[in-house]
Amino acid sequence: MAQPHRILIYDGQCRLCVTAKETLERRADGGDVRFVPYQSDEAAHYLGFDYRPGRPDAAFLVEDDGTIKKGLDAFVPLLPGLHGGWLLLALWRVPLLRPLAYALYRVIARYRYQWFGAVTISPPGSSR
Repeated sequence: MAQPHRILIYDGQCRLCVTAKETLERRADGGDVRFVPYQSDEAAHYLGFDYRPGRPDAAFLVEDDGTIKKGLDAFVPLLPGLHGGWLLLALWRVPLLRPLAYALYRVIARYRYQWFGAVTISPPGSSR
């Protein structure tokens, strides 16, 4: 199996985020994405100065070249690898839908703990 070329850093304490990560793991074609919880030393290493202790305000995608994408932009590169992702990618290309999608992401990210709750995990190697 090939090594993952991308690392998706997700909030490992957010029920919605963990569920989305599990869904992406099941539905993604191939294994070019590795999932790392934000509450880990590994996430702090990859994010460097972008890392802030506590709950993240968005997901992060670290590309092979070290480029970091945040929020909704972290998920767009993953769409082609998903079953049916071509449809979501086509919708993403509609200019009027983008601002709405960004706004919706921000609202959900802000209220995700109130709406979906938290999970208690302790990732291996985490001291955070």
